[in-house]
Amino acid sequence: MQIVETTNEGLKRAYTVTIPASAITSKIEGEVKKIAPQVKMPGFRAGKVPVNLVKKLHGPAIHQEALNTSIREAMDKLVADNALRPAMNPDVQLTEGYEEGKDAELTVSLEILPKIESPSLEGLKLDKLTVPVSDEAVTEAVERIATQQQRFETKDGEAVEGDQVIIDFNGKLDGVEFDGGKAEKAPLVIGADRFIPGFEEQLKGIKAGDERVITVTFPEDYPAENLAGKETTFDIVAHEVKAPAESKLDDDFAKELGLESFEQLTGLLRGQLEQETAGLTRTAMKRSLLDQLAAGHDFEVPPTMVEAEFSQIWQQLIQEAQSEEDPAAALEEIEAEKDDYRKIAERRVRLGLLLSEIGQANGVEVTAQEMQMLVGQAAQQYRPEDRQRFFEYVQQDPMMAAQLRAPLYEDKVVDFLIEKAEVTEREVTREELQAAIEADTDGPGATEEKKPAKKAAAKKTAKKADDAAEEAPAAEAAADAVAEEKPKKAPAKKAAAKKADDAAEGDVEAEAKPAKKAPAKKKAAEKED
Repeated sequence: MQIVETTNEGLKRAYTVTIPASAITSKIEGEVKKIAPQVKMPGFRAGKVPVNLVKKLHGPAIHQEALNTSIREAMDKLVADNALRPAMNPDVQLTEGYEEGKDAELTVSLEILPKIESPSLEGLKLDKLTVPVSDEAVTEAVERIATQQQRFETKDGEAVEGDQVIIDFNGKLDGVEFDGGKAEKAPLVIGADRFIPGFEEQLKGIKAGDERVITVTFPEDYPAENLAGKETTFDIVAHEVKAPAESKLDDDFAKELGLESFEQLTGLLRGQLEQETAGLTRTAMKRSLLDQLAAGHDFEVPPTMVEAEFSQIWQQLIQEAQSEEDPAAALEEIEAEKDDYRKIAERRVRLGLLLSEIGQANGVEVTAQEMQMLVGQAAQQYRPEDRQRFFEYVQQDPMMAAQLRAPLYEDKVVDFLIEKAEVTEREVTREELQAAIEADTDGPGATEEKKPAKKAAAKKTAKKADDAAEEAPAAEAAADAVAEEKPKKAPAKKAAAKKADDAAEGDVEAEAKPAKKAPAKKKAAEKED
């Protein structure tokens, strides 16, 4: 086999590889001898089919397999002989005019991972911003649960603000019933602002047994186009009026939630609050750590890796922009700052390679047991009958295994670095901690993610770059690891109304509620961690 280097520029390499015809022929002959005993043909005993007939029957497939094997072996030799660390899979092309019996000439182009000097871990300084969980915060959490589980008791007289009414309603557009505008014995809390504007207001003063017709206009942005901006009427029949009942925060209240005592409830809530604030503390430390690493290391990164990372960012931004209140304006805004996002992608790749180098140099690894746990967790998203196939797929696909491993690997490297850093603990309020996470400094020390963050609502996704790094193929590098799950978009008020009302009064047909549409939340980029 002959290997000739044709390009050696920065991280780019190119080669021509010649595989002798004799090597391919040898593989063909070996494969024919291996399968001949299993070939069956009419007129021949099993295993006695002549070799020339075996070649005639299976020749093209055998040749293709021999060629593919030869190319794989050639690539392995190319990488080993030249001590290459490919950044991505090499681009391998078989030159035109090849046919069986001739030498196979290949052109190979690839990018390699940069050589990174093992970074010094001296001088890392981190602030650990802690938030003590106060008794007042626990009490507020209990009161929020009590509000969500608000009970109502039947009352005589007219409904007022805060009362719950149990009603039948039947919506009509131009005198004709429309889909989703009808329900029976639906609970509605006046003043909760869960139905379309004007609906709840017109139920004030209603009493059990009353019937009335109300007129409301659907919002212009209502998702059902046939109702958006239209004036409609609703026939209302009131069955019952209920007033809020006092919720006593005691053992009985805790037992209604399935717990043994009020003390157990407060203990669980305190633990949840402590866990939540600990997560925010780690997010702030991780962001500061990655900023210090990024500021202290600047090396060339493989363009193909940057392009792959940028493509991921860009596709996510496009999806989010399309769900904005003004998709065209959001798309125009992110398009204007495309270069900023490419810089974000470059930073992600650089941090990923750097974290990988630190981890390997210091013996950080994901154990077989941890890997088994990761695969098991990922398999839960599939049907039970498909999980075994998923396990086999992960075993056969190194890239898939690396994707599962990478977030945990990054977390372990980050934890290792935090242990090595000089950490100063400082007690702050939750608001101060949140402000530190969301800080947008445009000065010399600002990350590339932070600089454009304020400008476009859709940039929330890109802000994850502060806490994320792309997996580096051929090395156990860190991949995207977001310290806190990205907030979900606000659900339509219909769903919100169902959840709250169901908690108080039992299941109700959600689709029958004339819910008010909630506008899509602005994706404030600077709030993403």
